[in-house]
Amino acid sequence: MGHDLKTLFIDAGTAYYRLQRYRVGDFFGPIDLGLHLAANQGSFNIGTGLLAGSILPGSNRLFFVGYSACWHNFYVSSMGGAGLVFDNLGLDMVSVLGRAPVPSILFLNRVHGEQVEVLLSPVDLDGVWSRGRGGVFSMMEHALERYGGRYSGDFRVMAVGPAARETDFGAIASSPCKGGKLSLVDCWAGRGGLGSQLLQAHGIAAVVYGGTVVDEDFRDRKVADQWFHQRYRMSLAAKDIASTAKYRFKDDIKTGGTFGVNFATLKGRMLSFNYRSIRFDEAERVELHRKLVLEHYLKQFNEETIGKKQAATCGEPCVAVCKKLNKEFKKDYEPYQTMGPLSGIFDQRAAEKLNERASVYGLDAISAGCVTAWLMECLSEGWLAPADLGVKGTPRFSPKGFSVETDSMANADLGVELLDSMMARRGLLDLRRGARKLARSLARSKDRRILDAFVYNANARSGWMTPNQYWVPGALAPMAMMGKYYFFYEGEYLPPRELGRKCAERMKKELLCDNLGMCRFHRGWAEDMIPDIVGSLYGLKDEYVRSAAMTAARIHSRNAAVFWESERNCDFVASALARLRDVEGNKDAELSRWVDSFGKDKREAGLSYWYEMRRGADEVLREF
Repeated sequence: MGHDLKTLFIDAGTAYYRLQRYRVGDFFGPIDLGLHLAANQGSFNIGTGLLAGSILPGSNRLFFVGYSACWHNFYVSSMGGAGLVFDNLGLDMVSVLGRAPVPSILFLNRVHGEQVEVLLSPVDLDGVWSRGRGGVFSMMEHALERYGGRYSGDFRVMAVGPAARETDFGAIASSPCKGGKLSLVDCWAGRGGLGSQLLQAHGIAAVVYGGTVVDEDFRDRKVADQWFHQRYRMSLAAKDIASTAKYRFKDDIKTGGTFGVNFATLKGRMLSFNYRSIRFDEAERVELHRKLVLEHYLKQFNEETIGKKQAATCGEPCVAVCKKLNKEFKKDYEPYQTMGPLSGIFDQRAAEKLNERASVYGLDAISAGCVTAWLMECLSEGWLAPADLGVKGTPRFSPKGFSVETDSMANADLGVELLDSMMARRGLLDLRRGARKLARSLARSKDRRILDAFVYNANARSGWMTPNQYWVPGALAPMAMMGKYYFFYEGEYLPPRELGRKCAERMKKELLCDNLGMCRFHRGWAEDMIPDIVGSLYGLKDEYVRSAAMTAARIHSRNAAVFWESERNCDFVASALARLRDVEGNKDAELSRWVDSFGKDKREAGLSYWYEMRRGADEVLREF
């Protein structure tokens, strides 16, 4: 018996909708089918994997696939747990076409075998965003109040905030609903500005969805345990517990979650003060980490969150309980790094204040922090005046004499002002066309150093993406989709061409999981087991592996990466390589040659290094 991917097409301009089926084998999930639909119909695609609703932990991630307003290319973003309720629609994907004539809420409901109920209703953006907690949270509350009573089963709401209208890096937020109310465990599809794309290109400000359809999901635990015993000599539950230890709790360092584990172990690799820490000597970086992070920022987290066992899941049953909380504040590494040390903030109260404002506005938190840190340096150096950015002061932007609580809060207050200016377009701060366009404009009219201080990946004419927060060359690799973990981010040295190959291989492995709707926190077994599971359930193991490779190649065929425009990008890579040699003691002769080359002419060395990475990726990601 064949299996189909059931896709509901909705024209947002007319509210007309239709159902179409795609054979499993031709397509396997939200990524390859989403790529096909986005490329051929220009649609915005929301979908789950074939394993949604199954007993396999981490299988209920919801994926958003389409053109990125920020990256200016095909992009994939996702949020945890939101696929579990989506599966109750009896659909694999919703594909949005056209644009609503006014900003609207999309309502989706399906009761048992009945047809999907689809409604589009106007919403007053400013009126809703200005209520209650504000922004994206108020939009979710409004959609919940408006439609929550129409569901007889589980339902969920997702929404965008003011950032989706005022910038190109607006995110999509969602919270599980419990007892008819939103929980505090907000989940985000942040990277790629797909919230901006959803609102600006399609006029959708919120989506409410749910149903009572019961699919034939895989639920046989005996069979699953047999698969895992054959490979690992462990049950599914035991292997998953072992694989997700980092996200739950690591006994050796007495902390857990991405925040706890990363900040406990970074030491001299931590990035701070808009990457200016790459110019510090190692002893200064280690001392900064010890004094401001280990003895304060991380200590607060461990006492308030880990010690009090404030943890939750994203909405699906999962042993990782990766959502580390302090009241309404969710503590993930990258938001609390970019709107933390990168922005000169090392205190939880200050970081919470800035992160909360970014969340209310519905910003991609990583990009929001990177842009804020960049603008803070511009103010600190005097390249821009406070009046240029619609703010009142300048930051405390040096570790020397830094007061951890007072100066962190002062920087957070300034960061909040900057985010407010972004939404109000105060002074020169207009981000509707993106931070890269703004940086180039300010460099021409004010000071070239403004552009050179902004660390970002450039794509096509105006596309941009701030890097993931790891001090490794792969974070600035010329790949077709940056900002996600479709690159090699381990700390070991690899020659640039081999690094490009490794980035390509990582991309293929990530796609193996993504296209089945799997959370990457379970990759410790999922990357190995997914092909076998597809083979056991659908008889298409080899076809699935080939499909993932082909999907990676097709994404890569659209690669429009642009060589680093910012001088600090070169500095970022050069200093990372120098640290491997001079601090970590790597004696590789080629590494030493690259360090010396960057020392002689960093732009020329950077260009050669960048192209070598691209050549390596091109060698792997070919259609054949």
